[in-house]
Amino acid sequence: MIQVEIPGYGKLELTHLVLDYNGTLAVDGRLLPGVTETLNQLAAQLTIHVLTADTFGSVHTELAGACCTISILPATQQDRAKRVYVNNLGAKQCVAVGNGRNDRLMLQAAALGIALLQEEGAAVATLTAADIVCRNIDDALALLLNPRRLIATLRS
Repeated sequence: MIQVEIPGYGKLELTHLVLDYNGTLAVDGRLLPGVTETLNQLAAQLTIHVLTADTFGSVHTELAGACCTISILPATQQDRAKRVYVNNLGAKQCVAVGNGRNDRLMLQAAALGIALLQEEGAAVATLTAADIVCRNIDDALALLLNPRRLIATLRS
């Protein structure tokens, strides 16, 4: 669990990390360098979930060494499926990370939503649904490894 008290924002008690795959952990179906190691480090504190349509059919191979649960989503209404997934886990204990339009509802539902602006870009609706926007997955995961950074970003 990651616990952090953020002045003017509230207390976060995070137990689940919910991640999109393509555009977030991977580009063109290929896992970004160093992601497996960082996810495994975070797995000591959070239960990690990866949600994907698996467009490139590579998620299971690419994440073979990562401590995470992989869920393949149906082709339609992925935005709703991701929100339902987060709500079923208990949205108040979730941090969600994504970049696509289909990620906006899960970022909005989660206690902490992080949008990424990597090679694929990011949907504007997703950026506005997020609590934080990061340049890349490394920066987003570093926020969770160093929760005082969350205080610096979110306090009021």
